[in-house]
Amino acid sequence: MIKLLKSSGLMLLISAALSISACASETSVVVGAARTSEYVPQLKGKRVALFSNHTGMVGDKHTLDIMLGEGINVVTLFSPEHGFRGTADAGEHVGNSIDEPTGIPIASLYGGKNQRMPAQEIMDGLDVIVCDIQDVGLRYYTYYCTMVDLMNAAAVNGKEFFILDRPNPNGMTVDGPILDMKHESGVGRLPIPVVHGLTLGELGLMVNGEGWLRDGAKVALTVVPCENYTHQTRYELPIAPSPNLRSMHAIYLYPSTCYFEATPVSLGRGTEMPFEVYGHPDMTNRTFEFTPRSIAGAKNPPQLNNLCHGVDLRDIPNEDVIAQGINLEYVIDAYRDLNIGDKFFNSFFEKLIGRSEIRQMIEDGKSAAEIKATWTDDVARFREQRKPYLLYAE
Repeated sequence: MIKLLKSSGLMLLISAALSISACASETSVVVGAARTSEYVPQLKGKRVALFSNHTGMVGDKHTLDIMLGEGINVVTLFSPEHGFRGTADAGEHVGNSIDEPTGIPIASLYGGKNQRMPAQEIMDGLDVIVCDIQDVGLRYYTYYCTMVDLMNAAAVNGKEFFILDRPNPNGMTVDGPILDMKHESGVGRLPIPVVHGLTLGELGLMVNGEGWLRDGAKVALTVVPCENYTHQTRYELPIAPSPNLRSMHAIYLYPSTCYFEATPVSLGRGTEMPFEVYGHPDMTNRTFEFTPRSIAGAKNPPQLNNLCHGVDLRDIPNEDVIAQGINLEYVIDAYRDLNIGDKFFNSFFEKLIGRSEIRQMIEDGKSAAEIKATWTDDVARFREQRKPYLLYAE
């Protein structure tokens, strides 16, 4: 069963009878969590688990506090990578703990048995899981992976699942190869392009509709959509979604610079400009320099305390970055500069890009444009496949 809660305004928007400016700001968009009349009555009297983090805000109030203020019985919290308050490092294990402001337990997503599923006693103690978290629309951004894990847990245990939708800041773009599932990992869970252009609500509908849950299971899913949002809206996030995505410019560059995570090249972790620069101590003829340090959110960054020479991408206008989509020119530039052959990439690269042949194409001297052309069919096919699940005008 899938329920979709729509206001009359959103129904008009989807049918294209309502014209919305592509430059609508975040102040004109109403996120799903703000639409309490659409979900509070359905949650009253139920034992609720909330999957969220520091981005689950409506104005200056967290969705957890809104729920508690409405008398909803929130019994458990789930948090993704970076933790419920968003302070953990990338990939840092987040276990059982207590949310200090409320005293509500935060349950680990690893309930033993070597699988990403809450412990059975946690699942037995709830009726519905509510997801309210700000995603950025990339296949390797792990918040959606945690959402899918919880959808699986809900399906197996016969629980309801609610998604309070939020805009996708990269929702105007679909780009990159569809994941070859032999490269499935913690940073790639679904057969979707690198930049999928879907909100979590839309992605949840697609996961359910395409049978992507374990053993083709379906979950009782309710999506509370945003209002006044389209896929062309330039939605500026009011809160950084994770410690190293600190600006909209970094979020727009993220589809192009994240691949440096699979190389010895620094992408600026440990500086004030992560994902907006790249460099290495041995890169040559570069006037721009930076030195990664151990800081909050990047305790042990690549090239720690080493002077890196490289490239500053901060002056590229946002609209130019968006228009480029995935731009492999930066990775190709560093690869050719360092000239270290097979030592440049590690196996994480295939997990990020999702295909086996991309590395070889770079090593063979193919251009970024030639490589991008290889996934044109993937993009077209996915755009057709996702159409039944779109909640917002393209």
